[in-house]
Order: sequence, then C-alpha cells, then structure tokens
Amino acid sequence: MSKFYLEFEKPVQELDNKIIELELSNDPNQSDINSIQKLKEKRFGLIEKIYSGLSRWQRVQLARHPNRPYSLDYINFFSPEFIELHGDRYFMDDPAVVSGLGKLGDKKVAFIGQQKGRNTKENLHRNFGMMRPEGYRKALRIMKLAEKFNLPVITFMDTIGAYPGIGAEERGQGEAIARNLLEISGLRVPIVSVVIGEGASGGALGIGVCDRMLMLENTWYSVISPEGCASILYRDAKKAEDAAEALKPTPKDLMEIGICDRIISEPNGGAHRDFEAAANELKSALLDELEQLSKIVPEDFLGNRIQKYDKLGYFQENA
Repeated sequence: MSKFYLEFEKPVQELDNKIIELELSNDPNQSDINSIQKLKEKRFGLIEKIYSGLSRWQRVQLARHPNRPYSLDYINFFSPEFIELHGDRYFMDDPAVVSGLGKLGDKKVAFIGQQKGRNTKENLHRNFGMMRPEGYRKALRIMKLAEKFNLPVITFMDTIGAYPGIGAEERGQGEAIARNLLEISGLRVPIVSVVIGEGASGGALGIGVCDRMLMLENTWYSVISPEGCASILYRDAKKAEDAAEALKPTPKDLMEIGICDRIISEPNGGAHRDFEAAANELKSALLDELEQLSKIVPEDFLGNRIQKYDKLGYFQENA
C-alpha cells in the first residue's frame, strides 16, 4: 500500500487505513478477517474505477508521484551487472543523469537515464533531475561509445527541464542540448527512448532523439509544464488543469499525432504500486523494439530519423 496519496486517491487511502487498522488488531476474529477481505475487494474495484477515467492533469500528477520508479530502479532491475560511467571529460560529472553499460536480457546495451532523488538530500545531489551541460555531454560521450562498440542505446526521460542556472548558461547549456540533437540524429546504432515520468521540453529532448519513442501510461511529454503554460497563457499557475487539457501531453494524445510510437501499460494505480510488473512490461516492450531495429542497417538510421521527425507538425489546409 502506498504511503503517499494524491488528492484524487483519498478514497483509496480511507480504505487502506481501515484495512491496516483491522490487520493490526491484536486478536482478529473471523468477522475481522471477512471484513478485511471485503474491504480489499472494494479497494480493488475503487482503484479500477478511479484509474480507468483519469484526466490529463491527474496523469501529470501521477507522473510526479514521489514513489514512482526512477531510471536507476529500472536499470538495476534490468541489469544487476550495470556499470555506471561518469564525467563528460571536459568539466565534471553530472549526477542528474546516470549512464553506463549493461544488459537487457541477453543483449548488451548502453543505458542513459535522468535521475531524480527520493528525499531532499538526494534531490540536491541529483539537482532534482535537471541536467547541466556536463550531463548532456556525458550522455553524448556514452552514446558515441555505444556507437563505437555497436551497442543499442536506451534512454529514460524523467525531468522537469534542463537546469537554468547561471553557471549552466555560462558553460553552454543551449549549445550542449543543440549539439546532442545534431550528433544523436546521426548515430549509427538503434536508439529507444522511454518517458518514465515527466518529459519537459528541451531538457528531455536533449537525450530523446530516437528511432522509437515509448511512453509509460501515466506520463507526460511537452514543450512546457502545465503550470508554466498556465502562468504564461492565463497569468495564473493555478489554472494548470486547464493548461494540461490544452497542451494534450499524455501518451494517448501524442500517439494520435505521431510523437509517441508505443504506450506501455502500467498496473492499476500506477507503476509504483507494482514495480516488478511495470518493469517486466517495459522490458518486454524494449526487447521487442530492439529486435525490430536490429534489422536496420547502420547507413539507414539517419534517413529514417529525418523521415520520422519530418512528419511531425505536418498539416494540410482544407480546400
């Protein structure tokens, strides 16, 4: 059972509290056991009802759930032998992104993932998942290493955006992201990107150029956060729910316009409620995508990516 509940999850919290209270009673009788079973059945039905009709704003909130699995959770689950590689070879290491070599099933791959923290101390160390220029340069270094050894690249996107600090700007934040867009586009190995939480603007796109874009069911990917959009359009960040409806940042929305290639279903209540099930579902999808991409010759990746991204934003006026 979750220790943290979003506002729309409060009815589930009430049932959880009743179940815990009965389970912790010193001498539960048969009546208590029957009550617990009925409450669990009711809880299951309630979760199914709530999560079958989530609004866009509620999915944004779920993507930010503090118990939600992060990049390292998935990487360590997929590849216990994962070897993390540090540093951009220019200035320093950036803990907001983890990168290195590992395995997915029996396939050797390079993993790159934006990493948030679980508490204040970790978040300060990870810079709340906001990458600095060194992070983008480290990611590119690992991608180039993967290309050298003919390894597929898997990236996990989960960020509120690139770090906007003065130091980051002084060291070329914009250039680092732009350089990645250019260099990654021409990479001669398969690239699969997965949005596992928040995919905000160029901060996510800096490691998100890919052959296949996957999104977990309760995630979002957009040029700006709903709060940021509401602050600009409505002059009121409290109208974030309205902004989320206008932005249409959910996987289903992005499938319709060709940005997302595949939606990965999550357990009822979100990936954090059953991490192993969510991770296995994602692993299966990644292996399937890599199998399909392995049939492409290296010379065709650039052309395929140009074709993929050229389609975005295309429209035709009615006569």
